[in-house]
Amino acid sequence: MRRAYVAVAAVVGIFVCIQVGALALVEPFKSAGYQTVEDPTDPTNSVIYILAILVATAVMLAAFKYDADVLVRLLVVLSATFISYYVFAVLLPPVVAFGVNAVAVGAALALAAALLVYPEWYVIDAAGIVMGAGAAGLFGISFGLLPAIVLLAGLAVYDAISVYGTEHMLDLASGVMDLKVPVILVVPLSASYSFLDDDGPEATERDGDAADDDASPEEENGEGPMERDAFFIGLGDAVMPTVLVASAAFFSPASVPDLGVPGLAVTLPAATAMVGTLLGLLVLMRMVMAGRAHAGLPLLNGGAIGGYLVGALASGIPLAQAVGLA
Repeated sequence: MRRAYVAVAAVVGIFVCIQVGALALVEPFKSAGYQTVEDPTDPTNSVIYILAILVATAVMLAAFKYDADVLVRLLVVLSATFISYYVFAVLLPPVVAFGVNAVAVGAALALAAALLVYPEWYVIDAAGIVMGAGAAGLFGISFGLLPAIVLLAGLAVYDAISVYGTEHMLDLASGVMDLKVPVILVVPLSASYSFLDDDGPEATERDGDAADDDASPEEENGEGPMERDAFFIGLGDAVMPTVLVASAAFFSPASVPDLGVPGLAVTLPAATAMVGTLLGLLVLMRMVMAGRAHAGLPLLNGGAIGGYLVGALASGIPLAQAVGLA
């Protein structure tokens, strides 16, 4: 049990790294002009993204069915390369060659090579943290408060339906585990664990959504925390609530002061959204350790939204303004 609790602490640590990383990237991304939509206050952006997830889910299921796994793996690694380039481009020295930051290109290509050549668990986790912070930061500055809340609420409902209703996540998670890519994060329970030699948990009690990089911590039916080799956490479980954290930092009214954390764009609503996410994570991990798999986003996104609203109201923001309706 002690090893299991250490692993839970590591899961929390990974979430914190992604959250802090996203907040550290908010201002650099803004300065670099990385906002991806023309009108970040338009909630239809969230609807379009959710529809894109549904399409991507169907495509990935078809790819797994027809043994096109290698194409999915290459697509994920390509996505990791592009997202990590955005991150490295604002963090590493701007050595420009052929119109791009050559140092950032080299770092992104090195990350991609590591994923392709040696996708051990620590390589997967390191790449996942970079990808997670970058994706959350990009979406955070592109989705205003209302679109961010709509996005999180919609994905929470979809996650619950896909896990407890249609259960198509079982097939999807089974295929994702074999890809050895940072769609999932891996937290081992022993020093000798190797993700390269692990075929993953049986697909009888799996939870996850590879299309939006979401897969909750998983375990086999009835398996105790000491009987498994590792926790498997979907990258989307960390990214999606962090979108609201970054959005709360970026789009909070000017009347809400920054908390003055060096190098981070942190307002009280952003900080409480972080706390709410982590509380939801602890509840989720407790449920998983009891021997059942669960949809992650209802708890995680719900915690983020609830935490954000507490911080917004405590900052004196009217509720209608806090949710982006005014």
